[in-house]
Amino acid sequence: MHEPIVFQTKKRFSGWLRTAILFCALATPASALAHAGHDEGMWAGFLHPFLGLDHLLAAIAVGIWGTRAGGRALWALPLAFVGAMAAGLGLSVAPVPIPAPELMIAASVLLLGALIALDVRLTVVPGMLLVALFAPFHAAAHAMEMPASSSVFVYFGGLLLSTALLHAAGIAAAFALRDRALVLRLAAAPIALAGMWMVLAR
Repeated sequence: MHEPIVFQTKKRFSGWLRTAILFCALATPASALAHAGHDEGMWAGFLHPFLGLDHLLAAIAVGIWGTRAGGRALWALPLAFVGAMAAGLGLSVAPVPIPAPELMIAASVLLLGALIALDVRLTVVPGMLLVALFAPFHAAAHAMEMPASSSVFVYFGGLLLSTALLHAAGIAAAFALRDRALVLRLAAAPIALAGMWMVLAR
């Protein structure tokens, strides 16, 4: 007897998410190489989000929050974040100054962690606008640390790819704990606390 199509789809989706999160986990140890200045181009851009706890937590939180919101928010919130990051990278190249990026990145970690911990769910458009508001500040911080010899488009391509994979990791975590909402909310509390510490440290 064949399984219903909905269960088959869920299995395939869960398998893809597990692959994505495994890829992120395998890439993380290699990120230490970037400190030595040996990686340039797409590899440098791809590794950069793993080097900063602030961007890593925010990107994962976007995936979790979008999944908790459900429906179109599952893909719309990560897409809005990546799209707004791309726009922010363009502004950085222009160059258009983006003020206080580190403070705003810290605030994004605090807010996203708190929204998940408190199980606040916005509709799709307000949720997209909220994550898109913070994304250009993440982009500006990454753009400032781009290796001088790197191609802008190649570096930014790697950066956006790894950010999308971190969103996928957040989606995977939310799906894995979909029947344990309280556990997921409690796990998000340290994200908010880390964000608060980052804000106070600025």
